[in-house]
Amino acid sequence: MLSIDNTYSIEELQKYGDRTAGLLPGEPIEWVVELKIDGAAVSLLYEDGLLVRGLTRGNGRVGDDITHNIRAVKGVPLRLTGTDVPAVLEVRGEIYMANSDLVLLNEAQKQKGEPPFANTRNVTAGSIRLLDPRICADRRLRLFCHGVGHVEGLRSRTHMDFLDELRAYGLPATPMVERFDSFPAAVEHCLELIERLHELDFEIDGLVLKVNRFDQRQRLGSTAKSPRWLIAYKFEKYEATTRLNKIRVQVGKTGAITPVADLEPVELAGTIVSRASLHNADEIERKDTRQGDVVVVEKAGKIIPHIVRVEKHERRAGLPRFVFPSECPECGTCLVKDEGGVYIRCPNLKCPAQLKERIRYYASRNAMDIEGLGEVLVDQLVDGGLVASYGDLYRLKLDQLMGLERMGRKSSENLLAGIEASKERGLARLLGALSIRHVGTRVAVVLAQNFGSIGALLDADVEKLGTINEIGPIIAESVHDYLHGPFGRETIDDLKSLGVQMESTARGVEGVKVLEGKTLVVTGMLTKHTRDQINELITTHGGRAASSISKKTDFLVAGEKAGSKLSKAQQLGVTVLTEEEFEELLLRE
Repeated sequence: MLSIDNTYSIEELQKYGDRTAGLLPGEPIEWVVELKIDGAAVSLLYEDGLLVRGLTRGNGRVGDDITHNIRAVKGVPLRLTGTDVPAVLEVRGEIYMANSDLVLLNEAQKQKGEPPFANTRNVTAGSIRLLDPRICADRRLRLFCHGVGHVEGLRSRTHMDFLDELRAYGLPATPMVERFDSFPAAVEHCLELIERLHELDFEIDGLVLKVNRFDQRQRLGSTAKSPRWLIAYKFEKYEATTRLNKIRVQVGKTGAITPVADLEPVELAGTIVSRASLHNADEIERKDTRQGDVVVVEKAGKIIPHIVRVEKHERRAGLPRFVFPSECPECGTCLVKDEGGVYIRCPNLKCPAQLKERIRYYASRNAMDIEGLGEVLVDQLVDGGLVASYGDLYRLKLDQLMGLERMGRKSSENLLAGIEASKERGLARLLGALSIRHVGTRVAVVLAQNFGSIGALLDADVEKLGTINEIGPIIAESVHDYLHGPFGRETIDDLKSLGVQMESTARGVEGVKVLEGKTLVVTGMLTKHTRDQINELITTHGGRAASSISKKTDFLVAGEKAGSKLSKAQQLGVTVLTEEEFEELLLRE
């Protein structure tokens, strides 16, 4: 059982993807992304459908015989299901313990007067090697299968098919596996998965990217230590134990009510952490999180700290369950839960808390880019009754601003100039700034490209919106409901009357756009624009914004520390532009 090459860097991960593509020149490569379970690696051997042996990985050549304990692991079949099973099937997997089961185990340890276990990985590694299988069974260990060893009679030709084949045999295949047609798409999925770690009831220490097709794996081969057809993207994980002093809720710009844990300050990854996200009401219920509990807090990569589990064996008697509010803490409106979802929202679009968050986002760099309109100033404007809508920003007067704390004449004049300049941002930026549910920067650009003006967008029904590529029925309904609801119509009419531009800002709309048919990639640290702003400019001028360099790339817009994409562009002869050169290119239209 070979080891897996790993990296902690996205840049190194992308270099691996480039190297692999170079080893299979001209071939399309499908990639699979899997969770890297943090447990004990094992090999299970079935002969004629019967489990005959279970081994730990050991040193990769010699492992411990744990057959007696494997038989006691939840979900491990002693006999494979189905009639057409391979004569010999060696499957690789990971024995693990769920966080919720560790909570139960430690409660039992306390009742017996024995010390608690520190984490799931240690208790798994120790339990699987015990001589008494009854103890192993009591600890509720589980198995996820993720790899193939020696097989006689395997039918699958891809990894995704292999996982389906395992499920058909009654073996528990690793969950949340996704297939992608490109390596950049797989990497992007990895970044999204890291943000969802709080949803898992088991520990992972990374994500594994694998070539899907077995024939390509065979041609890629292995080094002396590891296969060339997979890599682990790992991230530093830090844990600390502290007390949860209070659970409070915040109201977001779309009305979502987010619970937050106020913690006894604790050092985590070199910083002092005093807050952690609790995500939603269902998450609190699932983990039975209560005010006053001792909790384990984790930080993985750059994500916001989250609570891994509650140390219930340390819970003080009489701590009540947390009751999620039924009314908005800011405006008193009855809360509603998303149909088929997990979020509870305040439906009052004029809620002061929502208003503050929406105004902050409206002014942000990726939206209308109003410099100087920060968090403290927004609080003053809303609390003082000066701003109750987006339109009120454009009605602000110099004397009103100068009457606010820390606002002198110069800063007030600069803010008014920035607000006035925001009128010219164009339709895409405006749509992205309005906090319409499901409409982010990319969707806003697509809508602006396809309709060109707010009038054309208002004329489109749900069916027409849903036919646009990248939109779909959920986004279409959300956009239509906003634009034709009283709040949305009032907002649009008000902003239009104040001179806010509501047409696409792309030049040469009637003629050929300067980037028509061109593919551009953006990389590195930018100074004059955000990456989203550059991508928006690319699409509004007729180009295609891509995420990876290839022979079909026409331009690379490169900032500082551009890294591997710049090197590859130079190798392929792709034209490299600075931000200034990119701006000059657009002016040729």
